[in-house]
Amino acid sequence: MTDADRVRDHLAAVADVPAASAARRAELAARLVSLRGGFFDMGARKSTYEGDLDSPRLRVKLRPFLISATSVTNLDFADFVDDTGYRTVAEREGWSFVFHLFLKDPDNWIESPPDLPWWRKVDGAYWARPEGPDSTYEGRETHPTVHIAWYDALAYCAWAGLRLPSEAEWEYAARGGLAKQKYPWGNALTPGGAFAMNTWQGDFPHINIAEDGHAGTAPVDAFHPNGYGLFNMTGNVWEWVEDAFGPRDGYQPSADDDRGKDWRAVPRVQRGGSFLCHESHCDRYHVHSRTRNDPDSSTGNCGFRVASTPEVAG
Repeated sequence: MTDADRVRDHLAAVADVPAASAARRAELAARLVSLRGGFFDMGARKSTYEGDLDSPRLRVKLRPFLISATSVTNLDFADFVDDTGYRTVAEREGWSFVFHLFLKDPDNWIESPPDLPWWRKVDGAYWARPEGPDSTYEGRETHPTVHIAWYDALAYCAWAGLRLPSEAEWEYAARGGLAKQKYPWGNALTPGGAFAMNTWQGDFPHINIAEDGHAGTAPVDAFHPNGYGLFNMTGNVWEWVEDAFGPRDGYQPSADDDRGKDWRAVPRVQRGGSFLCHESHCDRYHVHSRTRNDPDSSTGNCGFRVASTPEVAG
């Protein structure tokens, strides 16, 4: 099967997703937090990783929008799957990447991406079996759903009547009303000596001493919310946004354009960092940080949150 064939298959799976009931869609929409938008400074003064293209700062103006207070949970995604029968990219492909310390015997899974030996290609790993066939998300119902490809996030949005946030919307929301700060709460990594997000402590990738209380994912409402009432905008899991990776331009989806329908198999932006981020390896747990991944790629540290555009009274 060619790459073009795979893209067509992924898009067909998204197009086949039926809509949730009106009552369910209303319930999901009611969870969103309304933000008024306006001008803000997007990005960093100077990039830690030049290839991330997260500098210089860019003055952006956003229209009002709505965004979920948390990442989509395992329970949320299970409801979606139960209602639609949707199978994720990882399920259709038959595997996903699992962090080696979460495997009972990593030597049974030796295939890794180039220069990333801590990720192991595990047959049968997907959102409901996050560490492979013998695992379950039971006990992690309120944790973010993971092993989610960008196409899977689109499928959930199609069901829910929502969309992914644009990159600019995501960063505006993450900053929580603060300007030119590193984190959703300010500039201190551990404000008042307390952990404020779920990242790696210890010797990456061998020993995680989990001083923040979480060796893997944390509940979506762990730690204090930012000034907009949004949880875990940094740390915990990377979150997909709408945008293709490239220079930032402050794009925001609207009802009168179709830019969001660029279905080419190009890398998409992920935001926020994850529980695997550490200053020695991936110092990207800041509100301005960004990375990229292929839209059909799934890992055990990537999920998403949802957004919407307010209806305009006629």
